[in-house]
Amino acid sequence: MAKVDLVKVGKNLLKSSETGKSVELLSLWQDQPVVLFFLRRFGCQVCRWMATEISKLEPDLRANGVALVGVGPEEFGLKEFKEGGFFKGPVYVDEHKKSYKDLGFKRYTALSLVPAALGKKVRDAASKASAEGIQGNFSGDLLQSGGMLIVAKGGEKVLMHFIQDSPGDHLALEDICKALGISANAKAGQMPVCNDDVCTR
Repeated sequence: MAKVDLVKVGKNLLKSSETGKSVELLSLWQDQPVVLFFLRRFGCQVCRWMATEISKLEPDLRANGVALVGVGPEEFGLKEFKEGGFFKGPVYVDEHKKSYKDLGFKRYTALSLVPAALGKKVRDAASKASAEGIQGNFSGDLLQSGGMLIVAKGGEKVLMHFIQDSPGDHLALEDICKALGISANAKAGQMPVCNDDVCTR
């Protein structure tokens, strides 16, 4: 887990998908612990599946006073993502991708994306998404990776900093709960299989 400067990252602005207003990232952990899920793209089939998986924890997180927040790197696909009900929490956009950069979420090159998108983790995730009827599209920045940041109330400390190594990488639900020191009733779904048709979307 790389060192995260919460003071620096906390100053980054995110745009609310509900109000259109910008807020500082630190406002999201000011009054409660927060699970920040940084999506690669709103239109990504695997990201949508991951969002539905993480959303299974929302009732348990809420019961324990933990916020669940989604962040995307751009607005492409946001409307469809929200209408699809893939995520059970507020969604923000990091229009300048500043938080993505500060948190070390890498950008693929066109050459590095193809092998990453063809990897087993991505194929598995895409297969599970398809099995659950979750589709994707090619809208937006195909080269951005994502991850997760879990922060204690008041920014006291980073509980988890996860950086995707490939588009199919994600944290297990039990690892999220363990980082927060809570238990949950959610059952993880089977990760879909990814192929070049899906993970480059």
